[in-house]
Amino acid sequence: MWIILATVLLWKSTSPTFAQSKLFNMSYIFFGSPNSYINQVNATKGSLDVVSPSYFDITKDGQLSITWTLQTSFINEMHKRGKKVVPFLANHWDATAGINGLNNRQKLANDIAAAIEKYNLDGVNVDIEGVGSAYKDAHTDLIRLLRQAVPKHKEVSVAVAANPNGWKTGWHGFYDYKGISNHADYLMIMAYDESWESPDSPIGPVASMSFSERSIQYAINQGVPKDKIVYGLPFYGRMWKLDGPTLENRSINGMGLSSTRVNPLVTTFNGKIEFDEKTQSSYATFTIPKGQSYFIGNTKLTEGQYVIWYENERSIKAKLRLPMKYGIKGTGSWALFHETPDTWDYYSLWLNGRYFVDVTTGSWSEPSIHLVSQRGWMHGTTNTTFSPTTTLTRAQGAVILVRAMGKEHLTPKEYHFADLRNHWARKEIEVARELGYLHGKKPDRFDPGAPLTREQLAKILHNIFEYPINKQEQSPFPDLPVNHWSYEPVVAIYQQGHLGGFKDGTFRPRNSSTRAEMAALMERMSGDIDGKRNQ
Repeated sequence: MWIILATVLLWKSTSPTFAQSKLFNMSYIFFGSPNSYINQVNATKGSLDVVSPSYFDITKDGQLSITWTLQTSFINEMHKRGKKVVPFLANHWDATAGINGLNNRQKLANDIAAAIEKYNLDGVNVDIEGVGSAYKDAHTDLIRLLRQAVPKHKEVSVAVAANPNGWKTGWHGFYDYKGISNHADYLMIMAYDESWESPDSPIGPVASMSFSERSIQYAINQGVPKDKIVYGLPFYGRMWKLDGPTLENRSINGMGLSSTRVNPLVTTFNGKIEFDEKTQSSYATFTIPKGQSYFIGNTKLTEGQYVIWYENERSIKAKLRLPMKYGIKGTGSWALFHETPDTWDYYSLWLNGRYFVDVTTGSWSEPSIHLVSQRGWMHGTTNTTFSPTTTLTRAQGAVILVRAMGKEHLTPKEYHFADLRNHWARKEIEVARELGYLHGKKPDRFDPGAPLTREQLAKILHNIFEYPINKQEQSPFPDLPVNHWSYEPVVAIYQQGHLGGFKDGTFRPRNSSTRAEMAALMERMSGDIDGKRNQ
């Protein structure tokens, strides 16, 4: 019952600590100049175990080419930091290069092993793409040969296409998951490009939650050991122009763009960012007015309507739950240089099940905080802290309920509260007022920073849900008389089983609420919230 902090028993968690449960994390380096590579790794704030730069290419005739980006100074610096440098071997979607490399696989494997030794590298990540399923066995045999040629203490890993639908032909069918896993240290599932750049692509997420989960499930069902499965996330989005080509006659059908480009673009044109609950993905919409334009690289965006599906903090956090859910090795990502800087504030925490540094593993409020955070109802006070014991303010309570009811996209018709000018929650509070969720302390005064009391919160919830009350029952709380203004809201919600009193039987209506208590109440009411949203 809500909320008896005095009687909550804290137990010793039997869960592994953050350090003990640290899952594997790698990322590719492909973009930016080699002189920027160290800064790209610095930006990850120690989150990576392996960096995989673009050092190994397969030429048209199937030979190994060492790219110009290789710098021994970078390799040495990574080793000083305890990070492995495992370059990826790429044919860059050139099917001829891929096929010739596979036909030349014994020499290719030997040359790769020699390059690993020469440059003091830590292995190879094989990333051959765009080759048909007829070459599946040759690809698996290349991995076998590499495992023989590369020293056992060094890595042989393979990037594989996501296969959420069990395709057996085409380039998806090129990868023998189980056969590869017999020789490789791990498979890095490229669980992205659910939508792609083509007129034939659906407009939608780069990697929906369903697509991601089914990709992991496929690997498990193929018999790949879980400790050899690495789940790859995208650090980019895709953009569509919805009303025809640009004025330069360029069609924008799933054009890839860095996640770092989305917010500036949307802000420039007063666009809107929303979150799709079904796919657990974010999307942005904006309109470029007539006579205006915007460059993404060399592409000129001109007047018209656009949508971008991409990954941001909320969608990445949702996907970072999957490795622990399925018990797999960890994550990879494509690619550094495209993530927003704040990504690395929370990445390792969420990957390892520590969603907020100030929410103790095993604490009474942990499950509730995780739920409301994932649902997007309550955000952290920063992207790594939740401040569970902090008093909930009237502004915070209003915003949480507006988000939970799915009304955060609304804009108020009028602004009544003079004390909300320039306040961060002004729009949501005024929306809540217009919806009849709440009232101010005076017609023109809301007092946003004041604590939200237990009875005030009960009144807001009763305004939203209009629970019936059984007036035949006696008052359950001695400190809440029948004629008190909050009696009916409190008792109606009490009768629903969502809140209760303290150990001594009192309700203490004027007591303030904490953020953890609000999270617990929201979790208990989640079924009612979902039902109300869907009406």
